[in-house]
Amino acid sequence: MASMAPNAVSGSKRRYQHFCPAARALETIGEKWSLLIVRDLLGGPRRFSDLRRSLATITPKWLSARLRALEADGILTREVAGEREGWYCLTPKGQALESVFDALLVWGMDHALGPPRRGEAIHPGRAMDAIVRYLAHRRPRGRRRMTWVFRFGDDRSYTIRFDGARWTRQRGEAAADVIVQTSPDEWVKFLSADPEGRRRWLRQQRATGTRQRLDELMTSFGVRRQTLRSREPGGQRAAMAKN
Repeated sequence: MASMAPNAVSGSKRRYQHFCPAARALETIGEKWSLLIVRDLLGGPRRFSDLRRSLATITPKWLSARLRALEADGILTREVAGEREGWYCLTPKGQALESVFDALLVWGMDHALGPPRRGEAIHPGRAMDAIVRYLAHRRPRGRRRMTWVFRFGDDRSYTIRFDGARWTRQRGEAAADVIVQTSPDEWVKFLSADPEGRRRWLRQQRATGTRQRLDELMTSFGVRRQTLRSREPGGQRAAMAKN
């Protein structure tokens, strides 16, 4: 299949021969790679080389075929402004898939994630985007402002904020309530673990903050409160004094 010409690939769209809105939607967006291309474009316009790098294992022929098919279906458009590659961006029809993708992501996080497989590409930035979308739809209890910093080695970090109404993420560090020191592989293990596994993960001194703030992080990911000790100097004694 990898040697198949792009026009042959784009002409092999699945037809269910079944009158149903879901079937029609899958005929349009259900081909392999299509929703992942939409995922990347939900973050803004991308060039062909950007998509190739993000999708990792897709071949240039398959990517070209999928982009042409999505353009033909009105999901995306290609804009050329004096650059050889041009930029791909979602149309309003493509943007309308955001809630569909988010629902799929939340279901996958809750029911289908599992541990990482051998050879799977792990992108910290993408993992952070997934967390923001997951938390926005899961809507953890409380409206207290929270700021978490995730450090992936010495040269890459991300800040996730909750302002009382909305979750966001940005590259780099800011003053934070909790700091998580990890690696891409280790962080994926946390996300794919059950609640008890997530509790053990944070107990192994990968996160620093007061007990209350660590509890907030854990409850956001479905773990009960009052399960972690403080990981900041003097924090355990301070937390105990408050109780």
